[in-house]
Amino acid sequence: MTHGLTEAQFLEMAASFLGPFYIALAAMNGLAAFYLWRTNQMKTWFKLPIPFVGKSVNVTNALVWLAVGIVFAILAAVAGSGLASWASLPESWREAINKGTGPVIYSVGTSVGLVVLYFCRGFFVRPAVAWSIWNLMWLFLGLSMTDRDFYEIVAKPDNVPIVMLVFLLAFFTWLATSRAVENDKRIENGEPPLEKLDNEKVLVWPDLVYIELICMIALTAFLIFWAIALPAPLEEAASSVKTPNPSKAPWYFLGLQEMLVYYDPWMAGVVLPSLIVAGLMAIPYIDFNKKGNGYYTIKERRFSYAVFQFGFLEMWVTLIVLGTLLRGPNWNFFGPYEHWDAHKVEALNNVNLAEYFWERGLGMSLPATPELLWLSDLLRPFGQFFSILFGRELPGTLLVLGYFVALPPILAVFVMPGFYKRMGFLRFMVLANLMLFMASLPIKMVLRWVFNLKYLISIPEFFFNF
Repeated sequence: MTHGLTEAQFLEMAASFLGPFYIALAAMNGLAAFYLWRTNQMKTWFKLPIPFVGKSVNVTNALVWLAVGIVFAILAAVAGSGLASWASLPESWREAINKGTGPVIYSVGTSVGLVVLYFCRGFFVRPAVAWSIWNLMWLFLGLSMTDRDFYEIVAKPDNVPIVMLVFLLAFFTWLATSRAVENDKRIENGEPPLEKLDNEKVLVWPDLVYIELICMIALTAFLIFWAIALPAPLEEAASSVKTPNPSKAPWYFLGLQEMLVYYDPWMAGVVLPSLIVAGLMAIPYIDFNKKGNGYYTIKERRFSYAVFQFGFLEMWVTLIVLGTLLRGPNWNFFGPYEHWDAHKVEALNNVNLAEYFWERGLGMSLPATPELLWLSDLLRPFGQFFSILFGRELPGTLLVLGYFVALPPILAVFVMPGFYKRMGFLRFMVLANLMLFMASLPIKMVLRWVFNLKYLISIPEFFFNF
């Protein structure tokens, strides 16, 4: 995209985007200030002292966002005047972000961030706080677009919709969460949820169909302008002689492609996706909580909310972002401001658990597999498989069996006894095993990046690895 361009030519190209970009952000904050002023929602933000007078002025939300809009207008002027490099992140910041987006920090950090957002949701759903974060996200994107390597990734026609989806997901997550927090407060005060107050009936025609028609026309116009502004991300015909590096799946399959790093194809491409579909189908049968039907709530459905947000945001959306922005040539990890060097080689000596246990732990060679000639030709493969499973791979077998067989009863007795009593044996075991399968992915990710652990059970003789 920017290959062959000098630094000045690249900055000029970036400025053609950043000028309108910052103008749009300035208009966005100007409209927000106007809305707060007209609706009289100008709560005091902070007190601004006046020099030489000794007085202070109450600065309201409207004035704060008007000032933010002026700042964005100044950035638009700076970008449009050929000084786009002035409005960029410092080099030290970019290097720190590159180091802070390594696989371990990314995997653990996103989980910790999700926990913080959950427990501090009352703070983050405040309109002023959410609008501040929203502006900071857009500002971060604008300041980063002056970096050639970041621009190469984000401005790629394939990736532009993904970046937009991230911002839309942040907005709608805030919208639903703020509604749930408000409903929880109302329920605690003995008031009905907000959805209960809206009992107005809407006719399909003309009310609903009319709105859908307007949305259809607006979306069609948007897609037309989109097709004019962005070239179609079509490449040359597929060839076995020349393959893209990195060769990535469509964005909605990037999560599955990332799982292939930690699991065998049969597990990542067949078993886990099937369990996702089966788990979604099982929700109505294992859900015993009748609250929260028809209205947003978190406190009345803490467990369901936490599991869904972890499964969707942490184990799907973050994997899509990881595969889009951080996975480069040879499927290596790259920071968002790091050049995608196809010659970068990371020597990863991944080791199976059996090697850790027998060779490194006990200092002995891997146990040999017996021939089992006394079995018939039909039963001999099964016998060899189980002799390997409970011989050479005994440590991993015991660990996996303990995880999927011994852990659910422990959860039923000591961790979730209330769930077990209300759900019964069968429903609870289905729930527990679905949760354990879901948790196995982040566990394997951390084990791979921290200990270079490849497989817990590795039986390549029968194409069975876990």
